[in-house]
Amino acid sequence: MDSLQRSHNRSGDEALASSGELLALDLMPLSDHILFIDAEALVLNKPAGLPVDAPRPAKARAKFQQAFEKRIVEKFYVAVIAARICEEEGIIDLPLIKRSSVEAGWRMVADELGLEATTRWRRISIHGDTTLVEFQPLTGRTHQIRVHAREAFGTGILGDRVYGVPRGPMLLHASRLIVPRLDKPAIDVTAPFPAYFAEWRNAA
Repeated sequence: MDSLQRSHNRSGDEALASSGELLALDLMPLSDHILFIDAEALVLNKPAGLPVDAPRPAKARAKFQQAFEKRIVEKFYVAVIAARICEEEGIIDLPLIKRSSVEAGWRMVADELGLEATTRWRRISIHGDTTLVEFQPLTGRTHQIRVHAREAFGTGILGDRVYGVPRGPMLLHASRLIVPRLDKPAIDVTAPFPAYFAEWRNAA
């Protein structure tokens, strides 16, 4: 799910991003990706790898940017964790910091000297040795959910080649967005699961 955007754009480099998702996009009208639209905002269920232009209406852009900065926007994600999780829910509170090395490049790691990072989670369902989990980040650190998943559950997200288990596409999906608005009803949208979630698509 993309943040609030007013337009989209295609580039030649997209062919390198995710050919399967881009092919699906080519076969689907743009209107089928629209989750919400009014005079102020357009919310798209944006496929991974599709670039977008920066929002153009300055007043609306500033308004929504402030909402994100004040942490009043609620964001929910679902991910498949490579482990059976017995607990039903919890809160992960681990500060994160960026670390770099010549061998591995950069990545985010848990460190008490890092920036505050808090994620609420709840178990949705278990399938074999994997678990579908909903995450609600209460802060917005880079790679927060991916790092927190690994640290909290002893393993990471399926398909995550940096923090999790590198097998197939990364099974992390932006599922719901709630944006309060003072003068209008809140924007509350839910994005359907991508096709590559396979048997998990009906689990939530």
